[in-house]
Amino acid sequence: MQTKKLYDEYMITSMVPGFDPVEVESALGTTIRSASGEEYLDCFSGIAVCNAGHRHPKVIAAAKAQLDQLVHCCTYVYYSPMAGRLAEALAGITPGALRKSFLASSGAEAIEGAMRLARHFTGRNEFAALTHSFHGRSYATLSITGNSGRKKSGGPYMPGVVFAPAPYFYRCPFGSKTEAECAERSAEQLANAIRYQSSGNVAAFVAEPVLGEGGILVPHESYFRLVKEILDDEGILFLCDEVQSGFGRTGKLFAIEHYGVEPEIMAMAKGIADGFPLSAFIARPDVGDSFTPGSHLSTFGGNPVSCAAALANIEVMKEERLPENAAIRGEQLMGALKPLENELTLVGEVRGRGLMIGLELVKDADKTPAAEAAKEVKTRCREAGLLIGVGGSFANVVRLQPPLVLTETEAGRIIDTLSKVLREVSGAL
Repeated sequence: MQTKKLYDEYMITSMVPGFDPVEVESALGTTIRSASGEEYLDCFSGIAVCNAGHRHPKVIAAAKAQLDQLVHCCTYVYYSPMAGRLAEALAGITPGALRKSFLASSGAEAIEGAMRLARHFTGRNEFAALTHSFHGRSYATLSITGNSGRKKSGGPYMPGVVFAPAPYFYRCPFGSKTEAECAERSAEQLANAIRYQSSGNVAAFVAEPVLGEGGILVPHESYFRLVKEILDDEGILFLCDEVQSGFGRTGKLFAIEHYGVEPEIMAMAKGIADGFPLSAFIARPDVGDSFTPGSHLSTFGGNPVSCAAALANIEVMKEERLPENAAIRGEQLMGALKPLENELTLVGEVRGRGLMIGLELVKDADKTPAAEAAKEVKTRCREAGLLIGVGGSFANVVRLQPPLVLTETEAGRIIDTLSKVLREVSGAL
């Protein structure tokens, strides 16, 4: 494979062990085609990016039209019409009082910028976050990341960060008997972390509504309500990380909508422009206006071509009811895969929302993580024409995050292929 040789000789690829040996030549909808002619059903969407499907015609047309007008001017040096229109659109689709956006290029950039905004507004300089979380690979975002596997060899990290246990019911550190109890205890521990670990100077609590890299962890419906009460009592902002869970992925446009809680700041990226590089953080007007001239800037943030793609992407989400389809297809997948928990010891738990689904694989009743089995499942699925992901704090969670245009027939293919592979791998153990 010529491309692999080029990677080996000229690219810095810290994630080589996780690479699938697939040289991608083209993609359309839910299908990826390799240079050697194989076709794969994409169940990972470039890590939850191509939510409207690869090369959606409306998104591509909008980007091509913008290419003939303007490619770059720097949104923060000149007035860019596309940036203004996108900011208006984001104010119209995000929950609550969120209104003013800063446009950036990547998820880590959006989170780090949002952290800076929280500091400016509150005058405080500490943060609270969750174990098992992942917020990016820059210095500040790794500092608030609670997944040790993503932080190796990068420290020491930023001081002033306190961590509380994620509401991870399958491995609840409190031994809770119900999800609601685990959520309540987890929220109590957040209050304790703020009270006893910080210096009383916490600007914001940063959390994903569904923890993606941590293994598709879905907090109980009560969790964020309990947390918001704690934050409000302490004058702490809620910075909601929708980088991976946003834009229809969980069955609603934004995952926090499942919880009936309104954040003061929200970060988004990945699915925002269906593959074009773009991110944003949006805030209440009073919070957003706390930035003063020179407080923050991004040379490539709010690129006109990416903004045009994002506007078209939002229209596609609405017109094709993609969040609704994600909910329906997610129920189909979860309904068929959940019984494997009782059939196979290997499948410890099947969990998720919409088309953000994780299957945690374990070796035994003690829940010993089965990382090698997850790797084998990934390999066998690829050989059967299915591209999936693997993640989680122990690298033992099979991740299903296909484009939201997934059809009933394609979902059935995922069920059949994955079930067969899981039974084969289970039998080989």
